[in-house]
Amino acid sequence: MKRRDVRIAHAAALVAALVTSACSPTYVLRAGWEEARILSSRRPIQAVVHDTTVSRETRDKLRLVLDTRDFAVRDLGLRAGRSYESYARITRDTLALNVLAAPEFGLYWRTWWFPVVGRVPYRGFFDFDRALAEAAALEAEGYDVSVRPVSAFSTLGWFPDPIMSTTLRLDSLSLVETVIHEITHSTFFPSGQADFNESFANFVGHRGAIAFFCDAVRDAATCERANARWRDTRVFGEFFGSLREPLRELYVRDLPEEEKRRGKRAIFEDAAARFETEIKPRLEAGRYGSLRPDDLNNAWVLARLLYYTRLDDFERVYARHDDLRTAIGVLIEATGDGDPWERLDALVRAGNP
Repeated sequence: MKRRDVRIAHAAALVAALVTSACSPTYVLRAGWEEARILSSRRPIQAVVHDTTVSRETRDKLRLVLDTRDFAVRDLGLRAGRSYESYARITRDTLALNVLAAPEFGLYWRTWWFPVVGRVPYRGFFDFDRALAEAAALEAEGYDVSVRPVSAFSTLGWFPDPIMSTTLRLDSLSLVETVIHEITHSTFFPSGQADFNESFANFVGHRGAIAFFCDAVRDAATCERANARWRDTRVFGEFFGSLREPLRELYVRDLPEEEKRRGKRAIFEDAAARFETEIKPRLEAGRYGSLRPDDLNNAWVLARLLYYTRLDDFERVYARHDDLRTAIGVLIEATGDGDPWERLDALVRAGNP
């Protein structure tokens, strides 16, 4: 059996193991089939970049992926394994949809359990009709629901993840951020700690892109944009975090449900107004519009906190060392056991006696 076929067979074996878990067998089989299909469609990036029948834009972006991968391993100390050495073309604009849910009056996730990664607050669907049906079913049960598109994902080193055509649609800066973000997941992913994992990878992706464009390739214009985008991201983190306590305080009060709904609406209306008057004037990258209170719910808030929690604390650790590779190593070593947020607390306090 060829090495490529062996890897696809391994994907099928993992699917068989997943079917015995708490996941729906039909759901897991579809996910496994999609993963096997992606793996079977891969081409080595080195071959694609020399294929003149492929557009120059695609080949240039694939060269950037290889450069980013090498940088992440060599300069940041991340472990890429066999990921991002191949390319898979997807015949649609969106790779998958993630469905996320939270109680109407609770700022905590509805979670699903999966082997290896533990409990996670999202369920990914390659079948978009099934994603929307799942969202509708959760709404019928009374959950606040958010459905978000996905252009990339990590199998945490279980399989040689290819870069997919959906990811190549990103601009160069976003592409570098995404590749470093996903390789961070392959390097470090504490089980059952999705908010820590995503926020940490968000920090490494942004800081890594700054180091790549400012120091490695010395692209002054993109370096400036990368720094501006990271500052914006931290402003967003501060804003999203400001919604947590008012909502929690409302939900623990002994109030009739209608009064809680009015209070929740008032918090979201205030948030939309503050975003317009206080947050947007601070943003530099110019990529964001306005917020509509009708679009906000608990799942929406948690979906943002998933990626934007305590980014300033990660930045404090980086600033202390002024070297990203060192900061990543310190953070991984410090947060690898126990509650990673508590370990981060201790790490931040240790630097601020």
